[in-house]
Amino acid sequence: MQFGIFTVGDVTVDPTTGRAPSEHERIKAMLAIALKAEEVGLDVFATGEHHNPPFVPSSPTTMLGYIAARTENLILSTSTTLITTNDPVKIAEDFAMLQHIADGRVDVMMGRGNTGPVYPWFGKDIRDGIDLAVENYALLRRLWDEDVVTWKGKFRTPLQSFTSTPRPLDGVAPFVWHGSIRSPEIAEQAAYYGDGFFHNNIFWPTSHTKQMVNLYRQRYAHYGHGTPEQAIVGLGGQVFMRKNSQDAVREFRPYFDNAPVYGHGPSLEEFTSQTPLTVGSPQEVIERTLSFREYVGDYQRQLFLMDHAGLPLKTVLEQLDLLGEEVVPVLRKEFANLKPANVPDAPTHAARVAAKSAATPSAESSAKSAAPEGSSK
Repeated sequence: MQFGIFTVGDVTVDPTTGRAPSEHERIKAMLAIALKAEEVGLDVFATGEHHNPPFVPSSPTTMLGYIAARTENLILSTSTTLITTNDPVKIAEDFAMLQHIADGRVDVMMGRGNTGPVYPWFGKDIRDGIDLAVENYALLRRLWDEDVVTWKGKFRTPLQSFTSTPRPLDGVAPFVWHGSIRSPEIAEQAAYYGDGFFHNNIFWPTSHTKQMVNLYRQRYAHYGHGTPEQAIVGLGGQVFMRKNSQDAVREFRPYFDNAPVYGHGPSLEEFTSQTPLTVGSPQEVIERTLSFREYVGDYQRQLFLMDHAGLPLKTVLEQLDLLGEEVVPVLRKEFANLKPANVPDAPTHAARVAAKSAATPSAESSAKSAAPEGSSK
């Protein structure tokens, strides 16, 4: 089980001070948060991709390349790479390059994005969103899996005997998660390729999350990748903690009430009862997170959103200390004890390279199997 954090990179006014950080301050804060994630022993740092205010992470690979140089163990990921509006050739090149820089500590989460104006900014039509996601990802897979690609599609110019460079590290492309909140077509796409499915388990009730994950699991098995229980699932989550739950609620309430995403809507109490948002003590976060398994089954990755809604950097770093010291060690132990033997571990580059080597006969064994009966060296 991998544990980590993801950021959407919003620049939001702190409702307790009336001040918003500058873009520079917010970017530097995201870098500090990533380094803190490694310090406290988390497994993953993921950043979103946005091209509209009030968000700043428009170039995820630039940010992740910097973090790669400053860390040793952290898996670097996106929490959205816009497969609809990015050129698949550029995605293939950028993430293969990042693989080499980070010695394989890289994966990527594909998503369509939920901001309509982004599409025309990049010469696309939002009405083609699903078709773009399907065609672009099919091309991306070929660019990573094949050394020379000749291709023709609907949404970009053809390719003739094209080689994407650099090639993926060790001949193994970054592991891909397909992230979706509401689109069954994306769950289907993840299942078809045998990739991971990440449900951003923040805004929706349990029944919706269960339905989406179960669809992915059943279709994963349908396409012959394994049993439903062996499908690779990740979940988002959202927490705010203090040692005392009443202190957590009191401190977080003004941020919740004024947050651009969910402020001025349901109350904090209503939202925490209807969604996975957990505001309380570390023990309450542990219990709530363990309960996710009851409706999605055993899963491989849990990411938490902790730096949104104008929370100051000092507060976020305190949250990460609590997460790394009091929450994740317990969750690691409990999830490991509950996981059946037939459920795979979370994917890593090293494990996937080893699996590829095991599945590819060596030249010597191939020669032996091809030699005529009775022959000898």
